[in-house]
Amino acid sequence: MILQSLVRYYEALEKKEKITSPGWCTAKVSFALDISEKGELLRVIPLKLEKQKGKKTVMEPQLLRVPEMVTRSSGVSSNFLCDNSGYFLGIDNKGKPKRSEECFAAAKKKHLEILDGVEGNAAAAVRNFFESWNPGGAAEHPALADSLEEMIAGANLIFCVDGDWVQNDYDVREAWEIYRDGAETDNEGICLVTGQKTEISRIHGLIKGVPGAQSSGAALVSFNAPAFESFGKEQGYNAPVGTYAAYAYTTALNHLLADKSHTSQIGDTTVVYWAEDGEEIYQNIFGGAVEPTVDNQAIVAGVFNSLEMGKPIVVEEVEGSLSLDQRFYILGLAPNAARIAVRFFYQDSFGNILRHLKEHYDRMDIVRPAADEMRYMGVWRMLQETVNKKSRDKKPTANMAGAVYRAIISGGQYPASLFQGVMGRIRAEQDDKDSHIHKITKGRASIIKAYLIRNGYDKEEEITVSLNENSKNVAYTLGREFAVLEAIQEEANPGINATIKDKYFNSACATPAAIFPVLFKLKNSHIRKISNHGKVVYFEKLLGELQDKMPVTEEQMVPCPRRLSLEEQGMFILGYYHQNQKRYEKKDKEEAQDVRDN
Repeated sequence: MILQSLVRYYEALEKKEKITSPGWCTAKVSFALDISEKGELLRVIPLKLEKQKGKKTVMEPQLLRVPEMVTRSSGVSSNFLCDNSGYFLGIDNKGKPKRSEECFAAAKKKHLEILDGVEGNAAAAVRNFFESWNPGGAAEHPALADSLEEMIAGANLIFCVDGDWVQNDYDVREAWEIYRDGAETDNEGICLVTGQKTEISRIHGLIKGVPGAQSSGAALVSFNAPAFESFGKEQGYNAPVGTYAAYAYTTALNHLLADKSHTSQIGDTTVVYWAEDGEEIYQNIFGGAVEPTVDNQAIVAGVFNSLEMGKPIVVEEVEGSLSLDQRFYILGLAPNAARIAVRFFYQDSFGNILRHLKEHYDRMDIVRPAADEMRYMGVWRMLQETVNKKSRDKKPTANMAGAVYRAIISGGQYPASLFQGVMGRIRAEQDDKDSHIHKITKGRASIIKAYLIRNGYDKEEEITVSLNENSKNVAYTLGREFAVLEAIQEEANPGINATIKDKYFNSACATPAAIFPVLFKLKNSHIRKISNHGKVVYFEKLLGELQDKMPVTEEQMVPCPRRLSLEEQGMFILGYYHQNQKRYEKKDKEEAQDVRDN
C-alpha cells in the first residue's frame, strides 16, 4: 500500500512536471568538466551555490537532472554522464589506484557504448575525452589544480561542451533513452504494485535524507542474505516490483525527503506527508497544523473553526477551497542499519485527519499563564515534555514518539508510555533538589488532561479546561488542597525559597493518607503568621469547602485514600495545576486593578 501510494503521488507530480521522468533523476553536482570537441579538458567549473543555513552561509552542490544513477554497494558500476572522479578521471582519495583505473575503464566502456555513432559535438566530445584521457597524469593536469582535493573526495561531476551540460543535448538524451529501453532482461513477472507483467527490478534505488541512516542512502525494499530469500529468488526478485514502479516510488520518496519544509522529525522518526493529487497546499496546511508556531496560531484556529462550522477551508494562494475528501498520506521512517524501517503509515481523507488533529488539540486545551500565547502545542513540543532537559540526548523514546504521532492523526488512544513518561519526569524533577525546572508545566498538565479524557478515565466528564469547582473527584480535590496549603505557606513566609511542594509533593500525590495530616498540622502554624485576617478567613473557608467534597466512611474516618493509582495521581496533578492557575489569575487581576487605580 505504501509503494502504491508513492507511485500515484509520483504520477501526479510527473503530470505537473515537478519531478524527473523514468530513466532520469536529480543529483547533487559539485563540478562540471568543460571539454572541447576533441576531448581536451579546458577547465573545471565550480557548481556549488551559497545557501543560508540558520545564521551560517554554506556552499552546497547544485541539484541537476541527470541520467538515472546506478545503485552501488560494492563492485564497479559506472553512471552515465554524472559520477565521481574515480570513474571520470581515474583518481580518488581512497588509496586504491588499481580500483580507480578499473572504475575509469568501466565508465569509458559505458560511454563509448551508449554514444557510439551518435551525432553532434557533445557526443563526440565525451567519446574523445574517454579515448584520450590519461588517468595516470590526472593529478598533474593544470585544469584540476585548484579543485582536485575537493573533487577526489567524492563530489559528483558532469560534462560541459560549448557552455551547455551534455545531459541536456537532444542527441545524447535520445541515445540514453534507446540504451535504457533496449536493455535485455530475463526477469519478467507480475509487478506487485501495478499488477502488470513487466521487467522486475533486481535492486531498488536508495532512499536518501533519513537522519541516522547511511548518508549514501538506504533501501526501503531489499534482500541481502539467503536467510531472507525463498524459492531460489535473489535480492529484489523475492518481492517482485517492476522497474517503473521501483523508479517511481524511490523518486517520489526522495523528492519528499529532500523537501525539508514538509518533513518533521519526531525522535528518530522522519515524517513525510503528501496529498494524492500532488498539490503542495495540503502539505502546508497539515504541516502548520501538526507543528504550529507562535506566529501561525491564528491561521490554525481559522482552519479548525471553518472545519467545525462546516465551512470550506479557503486559502489565499488557492482559487476556491480545499477538498476535505482529498486523499492524504503520512509516513514515518526510521534508520535501521543499511535499511529504512517504517514506523507508521496512515492514510485517510484530509478532512478526517484535520478533525482528529482538532479533537487532539481540544483535549490538550488547558488554562495557561497570561504570557503564554501557544494555544496549540505541536507534537514535537508535546514530546519534549517527556525528555530530561539535563540529558545529552534530548530525544523522546523512539517507539513512544511514533505511537503518539500515529494516535494523534488517527484519533486513537494515546500510548500508556506517554502518560508514564510525563509522570516519571514530574517525579524525577521533583526529587532533584538541584533542579530549578518548573516540574508541572502547562505542557505536562495538558498531556495528562488529554490522556485521561481520551483513554477513558474521565467517564463523568469532570475534567475541564480550567478549574472545575464542582468536581468531587477525590484525587482532583486533594491536588487542589495541596495547592491551597502551599499558598498559605507562601503567604505566611513571603519570598520563601522552598515550599511543602519541594519536600512532600511526590508522597502526597502517591500516598495522601500518610502525608496530609502532616500538611494540615503545618498549615495551622503557617496560618497563625498571616496578619491579614481577610486572607485567613478566605483560606479557611476554601479548605473547608474542599474538605466537604471528600467522602468519609465508617471504615475510613480520615478523608484521604491510602494510595492513588497512576491515573488518580494524574488527577491530583491536574487539581494542583488548576488551583494554582486560578490563584495566579486572581493575582494578575489584582495587579491590573492596581495599575488602573494608579
